[in-house]
Amino acid sequence: MQLVKTHRDTLLRPLQIVSGIVERRHTLPILANILIRKDGEKVSFLSTDIEVQITTHAEIGSGGDVTATTVAARKLLDILRALPDDNDVTLKLDNKKMSVQSGKSRFSLQTLAAEEFPTVAQAEHFNASVSLPQKALKHLFNMVHFSMAQQDIRYYLNGLLLVVDGKNVIAVATDGHRLAYAQVQVEQEFARQEVIIPRKTILELQRLLEDKDDNVQLDIANNQVKLTFADIELISKLVEGKFPDFNRVIPKGYKNNFTLSREKLLRSLQRVAIMTSDKFKGVRCVIEPGLMRILSTNADQEEAVEEIEIDYGGDSVDIGFNVTYLLDVLNNLKVDQINIALGDSNSSALITIPDNGDFKYVVMPMRI
Repeated sequence: MQLVKTHRDTLLRPLQIVSGIVERRHTLPILANILIRKDGEKVSFLSTDIEVQITTHAEIGSGGDVTATTVAARKLLDILRALPDDNDVTLKLDNKKMSVQSGKSRFSLQTLAAEEFPTVAQAEHFNASVSLPQKALKHLFNMVHFSMAQQDIRYYLNGLLLVVDGKNVIAVATDGHRLAYAQVQVEQEFARQEVIIPRKTILELQRLLEDKDDNVQLDIANNQVKLTFADIELISKLVEGKFPDFNRVIPKGYKNNFTLSREKLLRSLQRVAIMTSDKFKGVRCVIEPGLMRILSTNADQEEAVEEIEIDYGGDSVDIGFNVTYLLDVLNNLKVDQINIALGDSNSSALITIPDNGDFKYVVMPMRI
């Protein structure tokens, strides 16, 4: 039975969309497969790792048959990538085998029954449905994703807190050492909702969302979140647990603050970081009226010193930071100027964008 006959690139795109979350080694072997459903011309591709599920559609079916099967995602993807660009591809299903034909090339792949493929049950009731441009949501994630924890035993930190409050959509991420906060405004207004979206889902969305004005529909339920955009539908489980109160973490009322070039500070920190070791990433920042000095030393008694002139008339502050946390935020911000506000050497620093209340980055000091 012929499933699909189309151009290689037309088939490659939906496969690339859904293959990102497929894990090669899984306790359930069928999860290395993708579910292909055909209903006449409509063909849907679905993948899941039990936590996240991605579905996309394409009008590439041949014949009026209705059928479904599952096939190894990576193998099919690797075959299509290796085929010449300008070739047509035919997928056929015959006796539990899927054949892939293109020009003089023929492949036969093992399939598993579609009925055995576990799909994520969609929530019956969503508490909020928010619509915003794809590029706004992508920007929101880009501004905070680097602060998510990776494998913290405080599992609620291995994700991103998404808050819908009034007309604001807020994203917050923290690993306990630094915290990033960003918000965008939407046209609709909502009662406050808070959900923690898993790290893997966020990284996948950063890959899939495009810098377009086209809308993404964000539906929030008690135990899952659903995003619909372009011809993609992504459903993800949520992380249970209580996220730290970010409003208490963000310092207010600091008097010592100054504005400087993001690029200049980034380049200085990159040079100073050369002298830090993999085990100890600490740099010392000495801020005095008119001058910021950045120093680092290592176990071999080597040192680096950078000086930046700043427009500053506050107290002298001598404070240490993990240089990685500063480089992360400076690399991700795409602005000319940043503002740094400080308390004393034992208080967190606050990095913001001048005349913009939509972004805040808090970094804890480090003993040096």
